[in-house]
Amino acid sequence: MEADLKATRQYLHANPELSFQETETARYIAEKLEGFGYEVTRNVGGHGVVARLTAGTSKRGIAIRADIDALPITEQTGVAYASTVPGKMHACGHDGHTTVLLGAAEYLARTRRFDGTVTLIFQPAEEAGKNSGAQAMIADGLFERFPFDAIFGLHNHPGAPEGAILTRSGPIMASSDTVNITIHGKGGHASRPHLTIDPVVVACNLVVALQTIVSRNVDPTQTAVLTVGTIHAGEAVNVIPPFAKLALSVRCFEPKIRALLQERIVKLTNSIVEGFDATVEIDYEHGYPVVVNSEAETAFARTVAEELIGAENVSTCHLIPGSEDFAYFLEHKPGSFLRLGNGMNSAILHSPKYDFADAALTTGAALWARLAERYLQGE
Repeated sequence: MEADLKATRQYLHANPELSFQETETARYIAEKLEGFGYEVTRNVGGHGVVARLTAGTSKRGIAIRADIDALPITEQTGVAYASTVPGKMHACGHDGHTTVLLGAAEYLARTRRFDGTVTLIFQPAEEAGKNSGAQAMIADGLFERFPFDAIFGLHNHPGAPEGAILTRSGPIMASSDTVNITIHGKGGHASRPHLTIDPVVVACNLVVALQTIVSRNVDPTQTAVLTVGTIHAGEAVNVIPPFAKLALSVRCFEPKIRALLQERIVKLTNSIVEGFDATVEIDYEHGYPVVVNSEAETAFARTVAEELIGAENVSTCHLIPGSEDFAYFLEHKPGSFLRLGNGMNSAILHSPKYDFADAALTTGAALWARLAERYLQGE
């Protein structure tokens, strides 16, 4: 199937669609699945596609998910199958994720060496950051309409050998929150600062103070990131502006640390701003939760991976500070999120030079097929 998988992946790569716009991608996926003989439901939670196939008499069910959306990035790979849509590209490998699941779908439909129901979830809008495709599909009754016992997903992993598989039990990817802070001072002439409340000075003090939260409030054995990504104030050198705006990215791997970070950020911001006689607005946006893999399902997936490609090609994944909305599925169902090597010299994710490694396609497809067969193994 290698040539077919490669052709599918490169077609998807050349025709990217952004979050909430995956109309043609969803149509292409649905038509392929219908051709394989699946019962296909379209427009689940937006452009989501759910395909189901039953063999035998068992009531057990497994779900496998792939994300399908692209990013607003101008491609710079120079490959023959580069994006044909200006300003849009598959810079995160969702074209590959979709392809390996389609490959497994074709194989499973052809062989049907399992006893139970396979549910394949092609999810839109993973890159949305909030109000994402996973949330929308769950809200649209995913679990009730298409019942299953456990769910699995994967993401490609630049920096690991092509086709290698990485697993990790427990937390694997971070939660991601965004904090927008607006400091209101009192503007005026730069030569008369005593008549103003300078929000730039307040903001600078706040940026320095915020850095103490991770170093002085978070347990040193835990991992957290607090980054002030933007700071904007003023437009003229001789004017003290009336307000300053900051935006923070906050990431960690434990729900209790997530709560601690929010508590300290809000308290410290309010106290520092009050100390300068300014006022503040804090908009704290919760993004994706921590991706927490179930122990039993992760051990099962690792065993299947070792059986498939050899234990020497399966390793334990390090903690990844990026975030993933697959976390929402794992809040409801046991399962595991795996990583598939994309090459030691692969460009990083979300880079205009990134490309999914076609050499990993057959391994990814075989992994999903073998996982479904083993999970739904008959007596």
